[in-house]
Amino acid sequence: MQTACIHVCSIDPETGLCMGCGRTLPEIGGWMSFCDEERRQLIAILPARLAASRLAIPPQPMMQATAEQRA
Repeated sequence: MQTACIHVCSIDPETGLCMGCGRTLPEIGGWMSFCDEERRQLIAILPARLAASRLAIPPQPMMQATAEQRA
């Protein structure tokens, strides 16, 4: 079964969205009862939902040590 969960489970009090996956509590609670198509549709809209709510955590660039830092 597909899941949107990324194991960062915390509900934002202002938006009511999980800060990890972007689902609402009713969506999280009903996930097991959704059909595969309902899950796919919801998973497809979650990135835009997170971005619109400004909850999305931008990817962090990999830190590379410079020659100076290694010395």
